[in-house]
Amino acid sequence: TSPKMARCTSIALGALIVISCVTWGSATDYTVGDTSGWTSGVDYSTWTSGKSFAVGDSLVFNYASGAHTVTEVSSSDYDSCSSSNAISNDSNGPTTIQLKTPGTHYYICTIPGHCSGGMKLAVTVGSSASGSPATPTRTPPTTTTTGTRYSGAGGLAPASAMVAVTGLVVLLF
Repeated sequence: TSPKMARCTSIALGALIVISCVTWGSATDYTVGDTSGWTSGVDYSTWTSGKSFAVGDSLVFNYASGAHTVTEVSSSDYDSCSSSNAISNDSNGPTTIQLKTPGTHYYICTIPGHCSGGMKLAVTVGSSASGSPATPTRTPPTTTTTGTRYSGAGGLAPASAMVAVTGLVVLLF
């Protein structure tokens, strides 16, 4: 092959690496309950159906400070609406929780009567952007109230993207 063809192939390969690294860093912000927010009278089981949550995604609980709480609890405390062994608790709405670990995460409101009235959320988180174990494909949200897509990790490019860009610069000059 000619040097020019080899350079074009290298440039194309480098561009593909950069593009794949940018998409790898995608995450979704999910507004819990969509336009209703975190409140009484919303069926959060229905809200989660059809959604694939992954590590790196965030849950945004919209509510007025003091009106509700977002308390992460164990499965048994979720079932019994108990916050005696709370993992975390926040009452200063809105609350944003980044999903950092795979598995099922449980959230309740600890205001008396709210959890027993249905104000509780169970979210199954997959280990990567491919979605939860139960739903192997990840589809982007179809409405802006469901989620907002953004890229990167706090504005930092993955190391592999930086290597690819450096390789492209070296090849071009």
